[in-house]
Amino acid sequence: EPVIHNPYLDPFYKDMTRWSFHLQIYFLGERFKSQVEIGRSALPFIQDRTIYEDAEIFAKVLHAQGSMTDVDSENSTSLFACMVDFLRKPDVILYLKASPEVLMSRIANRGRESEEGIGIDYIRRLNDAYDAWMPKARPYTEVLAIDTSSGPLPGAPPAVRPLFADPAPPHPPHVE
Repeated sequence: EPVIHNPYLDPFYKDMTRWSFHLQIYFLGERFKSQVEIGRSALPFIQDRTIYEDAEIFAKVLHAQGSMTDVDSENSTSLFACMVDFLRKPDVILYLKASPEVLMSRIANRGRESEEGIGIDYIRRLNDAYDAWMPKARPYTEVLAIDTSSGPLPGAPPAVRPLFADPAPPHPPHVE
């Protein structure tokens, strides 16, 4: 995920209402570029976050909690809908699920100063949004949910190893 060169992330965590739309548009653009590159490649690709999460998780949560206006939410959703029509859908989504308490601990362990103000209520809302979205994603792609709450992630969990052993995508690559 493009964190280091993201000009909006630090300001967003200081003032979500002021910077939520800017951040979402930035992420949509960056992820769209990544998805286009993925679509052009015949090689398998693993992505930390997808463009779908921007619209289906983060923008919805920000709007629902009052950090994004109706107009900004509609614009972000409309732009996402236009962009996604040009992209190949993912072959599989790995949902690395963890409890909000574990996620808060992992965020604290990362030690990013800008993330110090993230509250557990925000993380709970994101978790709930992921749980609501996963069943909606299943009709267009395989979803593999893995509970990662019980320990650190030092490498590929056993449930994921077969995917890395044979990374050939089940669908032919998109050709333009």
